[in-house]
Amino acid sequence: MGKGGVDIEVGSDGVALITITNPPVNSLSVDVLLGLKEKYDEALQRDDVKAIVITGSGGKFCGGFDIGTLGGLQHGAVKIGGEQFELTDVSVKIITELFEGAKKPSVAAIDGLALGGGLEIAMACHGRIAAPQAQLGLPELQLGVIPGFGGTQRLPRLVGLSKALEMILLSKPIKSEEASELGLVDAVVPPLELLNSARRWALDIAEFRRPWIRSLYRTDKLEPLGEAREILKFARIQAQKRAANLKHPLVCLDVIEEGIVSGPMAGLVKEVSSFQQLLHSDNAKALIHVFFSQRLTSKVPGVTDVGLKPRRVRKVAVLGGGLMGSGIATALILSGYPVILKEVNDRFLQAGLERIKANLQSRVNKGKMSQEKFEKIFSLVHGTVDYENFRNVDIVIEAVIENVALKQQIFSDLEKFCPPHCVLATNTSTIDLSLIGQKTNSQDRIVGAHFFSPAHIMPLLEIVRTEKTSPQVIVDLMDVGKKIKKTPIVVGNCTGFAVNRMFFPYTQSALFLTDLGLDVYRIDIVITSFGMPMGPFRLADLVGFEVAVATGMQYLENFPERVYKSLLIPIMLEDKRAGEKTRKGFYLYDDRRKARPDPEIKKYIEKSRSMAGLIADGKPLSLMDKDIVEMVFFPVVNEACRVLGEGITVQASDLDIASVMGMGFPPYRGGVMFWADSLGSNYIYSKLKIWAESYGDFFKPCPFLEERAATGSKLSAPVKSIKSRL
Repeated sequence: MGKGGVDIEVGSDGVALITITNPPVNSLSVDVLLGLKEKYDEALQRDDVKAIVITGSGGKFCGGFDIGTLGGLQHGAVKIGGEQFELTDVSVKIITELFEGAKKPSVAAIDGLALGGGLEIAMACHGRIAAPQAQLGLPELQLGVIPGFGGTQRLPRLVGLSKALEMILLSKPIKSEEASELGLVDAVVPPLELLNSARRWALDIAEFRRPWIRSLYRTDKLEPLGEAREILKFARIQAQKRAANLKHPLVCLDVIEEGIVSGPMAGLVKEVSSFQQLLHSDNAKALIHVFFSQRLTSKVPGVTDVGLKPRRVRKVAVLGGGLMGSGIATALILSGYPVILKEVNDRFLQAGLERIKANLQSRVNKGKMSQEKFEKIFSLVHGTVDYENFRNVDIVIEAVIENVALKQQIFSDLEKFCPPHCVLATNTSTIDLSLIGQKTNSQDRIVGAHFFSPAHIMPLLEIVRTEKTSPQVIVDLMDVGKKIKKTPIVVGNCTGFAVNRMFFPYTQSALFLTDLGLDVYRIDIVITSFGMPMGPFRLADLVGFEVAVATGMQYLENFPERVYKSLLIPIMLEDKRAGEKTRKGFYLYDDRRKARPDPEIKKYIEKSRSMAGLIADGKPLSLMDKDIVEMVFFPVVNEACRVLGEGITVQASDLDIASVMGMGFPPYRGGVMFWADSLGSNYIYSKLKIWAESYGDFFKPCPFLEERAATGSKLSAPVKSIKSRL
């Protein structure tokens, strides 16, 4: 292997093949950049080299800059070949002047993927040839930064401003076929012909049979200045609508505009300086934390480190065709798993199959799936009203209503009909798994597979294990979770598990504030402004009041000392207001499920406040927006600390991923625990203590939080003294 994971081989045709070899995705690091620079220098100095082809080993061109080295880049300079280079030098002197400005042409041979810095290097080449289905994109905004090696300048010049903005602002990769239509790649050829085609293309450029094009100086795809400014103006409005708290998309637009108005070199300089500033931002730190935390979820002590391999899953059964069961079945068939859907009778079964069909049809309507593919995928699901077809399934996922006795009967039946190796999973969101498996002899096979609604869209899968669950069962379910494009987190068994238990104070805090005199709609506005996809009252409407009451009873039974017993939702339920499904909850809903405030809820709120008796002297509590955020979320942080302290999760970062992917906590705040650490354990403890003294045990800080505050420790610091329930 060559220096820095880069090899060079010169063929008899006079083409130098430079190969990045840095598995698994040939990511760029400082060493790889050094290797590329040295091999380019060598190729340019050798008399027997007419042209250059750059490619990647193992069927992947380059997955972009190694995120693990971003911390080193925060100092603003890197050492390459014993020489100190500012990031501007990497972008200008190496990628622009050395690669793109070389006196010998280069062609990128792209297979698998060319993302981030990988695509930026490919765009600095004088031609690009790709294999079918290769992915090309600039996903840097997902990490709170912008492209830093010329992507903001070259991509608009190759595909036009509108498409470039879509790809960059949405971190949306495209396949090589679309890239060819747009002009981002010059040709798509079969994988076995990729290198030879790229070599011929490079020689054709060298011998002037094809044009020698430097992407940075192209202008033919750029819209006229006036039109470009209008496009950028519209993009700014859209970016602020999507996430008003994020600044880096607006910075990116400024950088792109600088290149269009003042020229590409000015754009490159602004790009690098903006990249460096953003790298230090709180948003970037939070998003990079989420990136690494997501990868950490796949490491579970005693499960993933004992040499177990996932068993092959050929067929899955789903019990229950309601909203959740149909969503789970949809997620499975979309990833190629044959599914048996069981219901209690034909009417319910047909309704479940129709829900699955509607989920798929939605994709067809949006242009994400062809009708032919729709038919093929839907053919993977088969309905039944008995257990006879369960004799050859590998996993069963139960998704019926939250009723302990019913679930116990189902698992007793499953034990009789399913093969001995079959994983027996439940989608319960709150019920203790030990209760569910109480009447079986197969407790080592029983596991929680808690999906989040809608199950075919939400990215989190909470895998719940009891003390008796086999590690092999966990490994099997984790593998299925990843194959259906979910991020699995493994948690211990308790009421509400990790996600719902951590967030059960979310709505209760808001109900408490309402009984203290705050307006429900203002609370929702403040919480959505903070970054949540919806406020606690809109969420209660979505979930449904019956579900809210049923789960609330579970928490009341298990944590009576810290449940706020608001009567507002039961009062509204008495009047047949049950949330979105009845078109009346805290909001009114039209045929398109669009919510609007309802003045009538004042009478329910006044009744609830009167019964709560929290408003002293008739004076409602007055709070700043910041106080509302803290009074809603600090009890959530407090419960998250209990979850961590009890060993329900082994690391705080799992709770961050759970909050982001399961409850919509803004990723640019890093997750619940990361955000809490940004405020400080002592600050949160002090606030909760004051509120507890005023309002009672609902706000009482837990021992874990108290200990961390006393020592000045981060909430996310490793837990050593508490035995894990994993």
